[in-house]
This record gives sequence, structure tokens and C-alpha cells, in this order.
Amino acid sequence: MLTPTEIQEEIIENFSLFEGDMEQTLMYLMDLGKKLPPMQEALKTDEFLVKGCQSKVWVFPTLKEGRIHFEADSNTAITKGLLWLLYSIWNNQTPETILQTELFFIDKIGMNRMIGSQRSNGFNSMIQKMRLFALGYKNN
Repeated sequence: MLTPTEIQEEIIENFSLFEGDMEQTLMYLMDLGKKLPPMQEALKTDEFLVKGCQSKVWVFPTLKEGRIHFEADSNTAITKGLLWLLYSIWNNQTPETILQTELFFIDKIGMNRMIGSQRSNGFNSMIQKMRLFALGYKNN
């Protein structure tokens, strides 16, 4: 299993292939969203809705053998791609690892130029929601 740092390095390498071509980068981001495993419809409730996102975004955690497993979904393709990035880094990690991970890939791939300020705020809300779940599991 790769570490969050190794996964982020892979993300940076993959995004560097587009050399700043925003159209290709966004197409790639939307393709990544298709890799997100389907989320159970019953979990798409207000309790697991990420507040602060323009799109509808749901994140549901479960703790198994000390590791957090996420289910996540969104109603828009780009947002699903953003979710996939966080999912790929944090799924099946310990709460401590999630809380300690510095997400350095965001600046390295130029995400703020790519997604704009509103989606960037929503992305930060996703990060905070996942970290809050990790904090809750760490304190149990």
C-alpha cells in the first residue's frame, strides 16, 4: 500500500503530463471521478452532505481494523474528480495519518487556477469534513 506522500507524488506526476492545458486537465479530472466506487443511495443524507460545496457532495466513513474507509459521491463530474483525489490519498488510512497528512499536491498541480474560488472553497470543505471524521475516530 502506498503512503499518502507517494500517492500525492503520483498525482503530481500524472497532472504534469498536461503541461498546463486546462481543458485536458479538467477532462482528466472528470475521468478520475469515474473511478470513485459507487456510494450507497441510502447514505446520501443531510448528515453526510458536505456543507460549503456548490455541488451536492456526500462523504461517509466507516472504521475497520483501525483504518477509515470512505464512501463518497457528488452530482457533478469535476467535483467527483476532486473527491477521487482525496479518496485515493486517504481511503484505508488511519485517523492519525489523515490528520497528519499535508496535502502538498494542491499547489503543485495548480488546482486553484484549475477550479476557481467557489469550487476551491468546496474542496476545502471536503478536506475539513474528512479530517473531522478522522478526528472523531481518533478520539474514540
